[in-house]
Amino acid sequence: MNKVSLKKVSLYFANGMMLEAKSFGALGTAVGEVVFNTSLTGYQEIVTDPSYAGQFVTFTMPEIGNVGCNAQDMESQGAYCKGIIVRSYQERPSNFRSEETLASLLEQNGVLGICEIDTRFITKMLRVEGAMMMVASTKIHDKEALKALLNKSPAIEEINYIEQVSTKMSYVHREARYSTDTFSYEKPKTQSKIIALDFGVKRNILNELTHAGMEVTVVPNSMSAEDIIRKIDAKEFAGVFLSNGPGDPLILQDEQAKIKKLIAHKVPLFGICLGHQLLSIAHGYETYKLQFGHHGGNHPVMNAKTRTVEITAQNHNYNVPDSVTEVATVTHTNLFDNTIEGLQYNDSPTMSVQHHPEASPGPHESAYIFAQFAKMLKDS
Repeated sequence: MNKVSLKKVSLYFANGMMLEAKSFGALGTAVGEVVFNTSLTGYQEIVTDPSYAGQFVTFTMPEIGNVGCNAQDMESQGAYCKGIIVRSYQERPSNFRSEETLASLLEQNGVLGICEIDTRFITKMLRVEGAMMMVASTKIHDKEALKALLNKSPAIEEINYIEQVSTKMSYVHREARYSTDTFSYEKPKTQSKIIALDFGVKRNILNELTHAGMEVTVVPNSMSAEDIIRKIDAKEFAGVFLSNGPGDPLILQDEQAKIKKLIAHKVPLFGICLGHQLLSIAHGYETYKLQFGHHGGNHPVMNAKTRTVEITAQNHNYNVPDSVTEVATVTHTNLFDNTIEGLQYNDSPTMSVQHHPEASPGPHESAYIFAQFAKMLKDS
């Protein structure tokens, strides 16, 4: 069935569990946090989502690799996760859009591919015990050696991964939605220009911002608040988008300070995922870690205004506290656990959502949120 040569890979988890599987991606040793994702489709978009930097992604969908990979479905320039864990890897893709195998994509980016393992068991373990650190290796198979390596490795909360995934040079993103009917990008009329602070932004988020009428200049996470404010005051840009990204927002001290200055200056702001969390922290309300996070394309969210249920895409381990409602109005709520999914701040032109309205992969029921940001810019 598989043309790729499968090699032995050993997995050692922080709870002391050791498992053996097969490897189909890059060879070597990697340490990271293990999470699970319940999406039924879109494995390439997940693998290339910079928000997964520092993590191993366990897919609950058992068959992975069956449609191959292509340049169009890349969410970034590469793959930043530590590895992926799948039940069954399919080396022979069957899709007219396929340009290479998933194994090839992983090898090029130094990402471990782990298969022929009970992903249901791993998912249940994570659901009960929570997301945890793990080491996987195609070279080291001694339990004590793997344990020692894991014990001396920093936890994901201690690493600033946005330094690795953020762009180093500013650029203008003009692509909008990609039409599978015409196999081309749509070209909406530009109504405003915005800055996107890149903490690990996904390509399709930028596409949706453009689709909503915004020309997006993506800038490094290192750009200062003073430079941004200067451009806003000069009317070069109408507002700022705070992107998604990996890791624990509490360690991002520079970003928090920067956003505080933007808030104080009444700069129109819109945050998604990590951007949503940083906005809460900048207002004085620190985030907390969920037991195993929300990762998947099938999470129900209640729109507080319309009282309709939207099925959303999610990818986060951290959440904003309920106390943030002292300074903001809840716009969206997660129906799985009643956690906050969206906020409109009361004293500034600032909005944010925890879920991913660009839905890549996932449903498109929340795409209207980009239009709401465009309207907020027009009204500010």
